[in-house]
Amino acid sequence: MDYSSSPPGSGPVTERGERTRRKLIRAAETELGEKGFYKASISSITQRAGVAQGTFYLYYRSKEEIFRALVEHMNRGMRHHLSVAIAEAQTRLEAERLGLESFMRFCREHAHLYRIVMEAQFVDPEMHQWFFRTLADGYAKRLEAAQQRGEIRSGDPHAQALALIGIAFFMGQRDWIWEQPPTDAESLATAMAIIESGLSPLSPQK
Repeated sequence: MDYSSSPPGSGPVTERGERTRRKLIRAAETELGEKGFYKASISSITQRAGVAQGTFYLYYRSKEEIFRALVEHMNRGMRHHLSVAIAEAQTRLEAERLGLESFMRFCREHAHLYRIVMEAQFVDPEMHQWFFRTLADGYAKRLEAAQQRGEIRSGDPHAQALALIGIAFFMGQRDWIWEQPPTDAESLATAMAIIESGLSPLSPQK
């Protein structure tokens, strides 16, 4: 993932300082993603980054802080990735299909960050809630707009958003947490059939 857009942290505001911060955050992504929060260590993060252990504290006060930075970066990176993916969609249902396909690709490329977000529910419940709340709030606004255009059925857009997020994240969990066979075209088509059935406008009753 591109870390040129800085996750939260401090440290020297110089080009060299920014390079060091990126090294630390990439190393933390791998260390925390592979070992989990409780088994990962700051010393291992700095070893992976190739910097002195004391350097870590110029940028992050604790393992908890760099963990939160990674959750936030996952949130921002994923939302940007999905926005680009659905930009050319002509309808909301087309956007849902493109978005689901894009989400699965994104998680495949950033499996460590996916695991970190999932673990956040135990490590930092407030950050975990923030991650999904911001996703759901933005998603609900787009769904509400689609309802007003008559593209999808009416209803509580926030409930719709939560249901759709649940489908995507559990499909990702099957692939990268449960280590089941990768999601294939048939699996995506099945999920989309459920989504289309749930969102398509109801036919007028005769």
